[in-house]
Amino acid sequence: MSELPTYVLEREFDAPRELVWKTWTDPELLARWYGPNVETIVHRLEVKPGGLWLNEMNWGDKSHFQRVEYTEVKPPERLVWLHSNSDADWNIVSSPMMPDWPRVLLTTVTFEDADGKTRMRLTWVPHEANAAEIACFEGAIEGMGKGWGAGMELLAQLLAELQA
Repeated sequence: MSELPTYVLEREFDAPRELVWKTWTDPELLARWYGPNVETIVHRLEVKPGGLWLNEMNWGDKSHFQRVEYTEVKPPERLVWLHSNSDADWNIVSSPMMPDWPRVLLTTVTFEDADGKTRMRLTWVPHEANAAEIACFEGAIEGMGKGWGAGMELLAQLLAELQA
């Protein structure tokens, strides 16, 4: 099989690794940066292998639900999870906005200590996807930086606030 298309986001934060880790694993902090320009509600956050992160994003009268299942948790170095769209009952569903979007994405986030700063690397890869889903994901990679980038700006602001 050929290499799967992979979205890669790398960012350095002017904050210690333990604090960056906390912003990804504390539900109150996570809700402040994840999902820019929407209201983010973390319904459940169990950061452990097999644990779930059940997330709702609201804008106007619309809601978007996501279901995350952690497969690997290595504090404060690495988070790995299976990321899916879900219905309001947390059942995995196809994307309501893009029917060929992969039902599941394998997400890996690493946190590397860099002399008091933190180098973060996030990758997103289609998981057990069919050809149409892989093609849809590959076609969307170029635009993914917009949403993730806005979230990373909010995260950088939050980290500065927490250290002030």
